[in-house]
Amino acid sequence: MARKSAIPPSYYGEPHKFDPTFRGPVHKRGCTDVLCCVIFVIVILGYIVLGTVAWMHGDPRKVVYPTDSYGQFCGQQETPNANKAILFYFNILQCANPSVLINLQCPTTQLCVSKCPDRFATYIDMQYSYRRNKGSWEYYKQFCKPGFNNPDKPISQVLRDEDCPSMIVPSRPFLQRCFPDFITRNGTLTVANQTSFKDGHGKIRSVVDLRDAANGITSLLDAKEVGTKIFEDYASSWFWILIGLVISMLVSLVFILLLRFTAGVLFWLVIFGVIAAVGYGIWHCYWEYSSLKGKPDSDVTISDIGFQTDFRVYLQLSQTWLIFMTSLAVIEAIIILVLIFLRNRVRIAIALLKEGSKAIGCIMSTLFYPIITFLLLALCIAYWAVTAVFLASSGEAVYKVMSTLPDCKYTNLTCDPETFSQSNVTKLCPGSQCTFAFYGGESLYHRYIFVLQLCNLLVFLWLVNFTIALGQCTLAGAFAAYYWALRKPADIPPCPLASSFGRALRYHTGSLAFGALILSIVQFIRIILEYLDHKLKGAHNAFTRFLLCCLKCCFWCLEHFIKFMNRNAYIMISIYGKNFCTSARDAFFLLMRNVMRVAVLDKVTDFLLFLGKLLISGSVGVLAFFFFTRQIPVIQEEVPSLNYYWVPLLTVIFGSYMIAHGFFNVYAMCVDTLFLCFLLDLEKNDGSATRPYYMCSSLRAILNKKNQKRPKETKRGRKQKKEQPKSRH
Repeated sequence: MARKSAIPPSYYGEPHKFDPTFRGPVHKRGCTDVLCCVIFVIVILGYIVLGTVAWMHGDPRKVVYPTDSYGQFCGQQETPNANKAILFYFNILQCANPSVLINLQCPTTQLCVSKCPDRFATYIDMQYSYRRNKGSWEYYKQFCKPGFNNPDKPISQVLRDEDCPSMIVPSRPFLQRCFPDFITRNGTLTVANQTSFKDGHGKIRSVVDLRDAANGITSLLDAKEVGTKIFEDYASSWFWILIGLVISMLVSLVFILLLRFTAGVLFWLVIFGVIAAVGYGIWHCYWEYSSLKGKPDSDVTISDIGFQTDFRVYLQLSQTWLIFMTSLAVIEAIIILVLIFLRNRVRIAIALLKEGSKAIGCIMSTLFYPIITFLLLALCIAYWAVTAVFLASSGEAVYKVMSTLPDCKYTNLTCDPETFSQSNVTKLCPGSQCTFAFYGGESLYHRYIFVLQLCNLLVFLWLVNFTIALGQCTLAGAFAAYYWALRKPADIPPCPLASSFGRALRYHTGSLAFGALILSIVQFIRIILEYLDHKLKGAHNAFTRFLLCCLKCCFWCLEHFIKFMNRNAYIMISIYGKNFCTSARDAFFLLMRNVMRVAVLDKVTDFLLFLGKLLISGSVGVLAFFFFTRQIPVIQEEVPSLNYYWVPLLTVIFGSYMIAHGFFNVYAMCVDTLFLCFLLDLEKNDGSATRPYYMCSSLRAILNKKNQKRPKETKRGRKQKKEQPKSRH
């Protein structure tokens, strides 16, 4: 007969009934959430088809190479532009900003050239000097349309037909495009030491006009120079960065293994340190209050002096220190009362932390499982990125009419470059051209590329969350096998991590996919809300902004709640092998019946792990700082020469934090799994010989629980037990 729970039935559901055959994770189980598993497999196959179709229609060269006005790639091998890898703009003054340039939508002729111009020149000046020096045309010709070789053609016709640019300015390549070579001298912006230039139309223009046309290019060029130096620093210091990351990995491993001895000491030292610090604060406030009491003007109230920008004024009032002292006294009282009333729960949390360290020590392979998760996530990210690039580069070359006349009604209409010269557009809009605009199309596939990009994003989120769910369920199964071993480590089954991984994939792919899909949909909605918020930043509708802000807040809370529930549902799946909804419900009710223990364990675990991350990344960061700043005399000569020492330093600190985060995620999963097993153990067992507690002796001592000794079996009893069929696991 099942033991009657000490917790009465309530809104939070009935405690689990005793199952005499339960001895840890169920091994003989069936497939769960089969429908979702089938849908998940179909979606993966569809995702592969989407990637294949994108690969067939897309062309990454459209992203890698710039494209001229004729739809030809600059720098593409085995083409006439093979040696012309840079895009040149006939009249950069017609371009509004760099984003327009990079998107290939600047309303001026664009040609592929082998190098950017290095001098100021105009077509009029070239024609004048051509009569004396034929070489001037040879230089200017490389920036004209291919095949044009008539320097005597009247300037008006040349500019009308856009055979050659009206001017060229000293430029240098950036992002495979020619941009003016801006240099600031003594606070004055110049190009080739000049502040003005001829525009080829009889006007003198300022260099500032070029800057406005290529706004932001100067800062981008500076960023490119800084990026080059950073790359050099990485090239010379990668070996030492790798050593720093290896050190952080070893320190993280040692820290986790030592938590079985230091968890309690570390926690109580910090707690008593906080109590002592708050106590000192109370004493200091009282001392300040006593010293100010009786002094003239110190008894003025805060409301009398009102708001002051100089906050030191308030420190001269006795009332200020009285408020500080009262506030600190209340905080001190709360901390002490919480520790008094929750001391057993804190002790349970610390005991579980110590037990988690022991569990990882017995199953060391779990510490390296995040490598598998990292590789799977890298595969998902790479496939998503490649598919997104191929989708973005899908489409045929679209040509549009470009005219210098402001009243041309055919401007921006699509056109065919092969038949454009015979159309009426050239007669109605003299000087107009049919030039390449962008890549697109009017087919069904091209019309729905944006929808396909959204599908690509949603499936990517689903796969990422499934990979994380698989890791959580695998680790939970391994640590549950540790907990439900009565004699540890003797009764732990062989290869618990591999067995758990196989069970999760074989039986629970559908359940993991179901939980991952729910989370992915919420994350997808959050991304859309962020996109809408970005688009509506300039909107003045206060109600719309308020509503959007509320929705973002609600979905942020929903995402974190679903992550919490999914994590505990995967633990229950790894133990019982039930479907996702049943496991999530059981986990939720189990946690609600022990809500105070959940809160205490969660905060104690978060606090110690955060302390560990700071300790590891901080200590390795300090060591790296002394090394890269040549303050360690023993290895001073080994330090590479760097442009910025903070580049490898920040890399080591960030990498150390991420490594510690990866190790501690395994540890946190271990503690959460042991905690749920501990709660199930309390509800299912009573310490009798037939239903012993599986928790460690320290937890039993805290709860005053004992296991009864099993009676000695006779030879006949052992023989009968062996002949009995094995129970279902």
